[in-house]
Amino acid sequence: MLRVSRKAVIEKEFKLEHFSSYRRALVKSQAKRQINILWGLGVFGLLFIFLPWTQNTRVSGKLIALEPEKRPQTIHSIIAGRIEKWYVREGDYVEKGDTILFLSEIVDEYMDPKLLGRTQLQIDAKGLSVLAYDDKIDALQRQLEALKTNRGYRLEQARNRVIQARLQVTSDSIQFEASKINFDIAQRQLQRSESLFQEGLTSLTELENRTNRMQQEQVKIIAAENNMISSKNDLLTAKIELNSIEMEFDNLIAKTESELFTTMSLRFDTEIDLTKLENQYSNFKVRAGNYYVVAPQSGYITQAIQVGIGETINRGARIASILPDDYQLAAEIYIEPIDLPLVDKGNKVRFIFDGWPAIVFSGWPQISNGTFGGVVEAVDRFTGTNNKYRLLVLPDPNETPWPEPLRIGTGAEAIMLFNDVPIWYEIWRQLNGFPADFYEQDFGLQPKKKLD
Repeated sequence: MLRVSRKAVIEKEFKLEHFSSYRRALVKSQAKRQINILWGLGVFGLLFIFLPWTQNTRVSGKLIALEPEKRPQTIHSIIAGRIEKWYVREGDYVEKGDTILFLSEIVDEYMDPKLLGRTQLQIDAKGLSVLAYDDKIDALQRQLEALKTNRGYRLEQARNRVIQARLQVTSDSIQFEASKINFDIAQRQLQRSESLFQEGLTSLTELENRTNRMQQEQVKIIAAENNMISSKNDLLTAKIELNSIEMEFDNLIAKTESELFTTMSLRFDTEIDLTKLENQYSNFKVRAGNYYVVAPQSGYITQAIQVGIGETINRGARIASILPDDYQLAAEIYIEPIDLPLVDKGNKVRFIFDGWPAIVFSGWPQISNGTFGGVVEAVDRFTGTNNKYRLLVLPDPNETPWPEPLRIGTGAEAIMLFNDVPIWYEIWRQLNGFPADFYEQDFGLQPKKKLD
């Protein structure tokens, strides 16, 4: 049984300083504990600010298709028309060339149901006109060749007549000169016979013969002169005939050539009309093929913009939107101009996608989880409407592939890692508003850290 009523005995047997709870309850011991805690926190904080910190910047963006032709697009109507029938619904998968809807004609110029056939008849008629002109051109060309050949023969014949007339003139001129010489001889002989007759040295008969001969020579000289003048007239007639033949054939040839050129001109005009009709026929045929609006590429119909049956649409109106099925995802992110010098093609980027949970410590990427890698593919040369520069980022082929369920338009938060610095330096940089350290792998510096 304890003697609790006797204090001295209890204190003598039980020393309170021996119990730790008693010592901690003393005021002096509590103050000493607080000092130790503060010292511990101070040492921890001092060591903490010397820990490595990965500089980074975080930006937001979304997923798009890398190829422009693979991004969501709108199907437009090439012609104006009225919607008659839809062949697809929103969400349907269509192959390239599949029919989406059928349009009927609303333009008066193309409403004729036999438009193509009648246009083809016009083309055939114009084609026959071209052939007829070709035949006429051939006939005129043959006629022209015949005229030129005949002209050569006739001109050669007329030139021969001129030569003959010229030679005849020469012959008659020589004959005329010979007649004049014979007349002079006969005249001198008559004079000598008259002198001899007066002297009685010759008979009267001889004198009469000389007189008759002189008169004959006079007749001959007149006939020779007449023949010479007639020959000169024949020469002039031959020259006139030569010029007449030349002028006649020149006129015929010129007339035939004029008709030939006129026919060729008409043929060219007809051929132009034929080409226009063929072009018009092709346009009608292509337009008829555009009554059926088809899918430009394989993909999914995401939205029908023009709805209903009997609704009229204009040329170029939007009909439906389609999302191609075969595309390569890329992230579209925007960075501030202050970070542009730090980014170049090939830089590494980490992503947090909407719907995929992640635990991220941007300063310590070694302990992060749930992010995906990317590589900068392109950097815009100018700012967008938001005064930021756009980057296109592709999946990193050396890391885990991006999730298969990702779709175009999914939100993506990008973490761009730069250099490793102490925490105190990062705090000092943030307080002063300095940009992150410029870092290039070619300098042989420590490689960037990767988020897991």
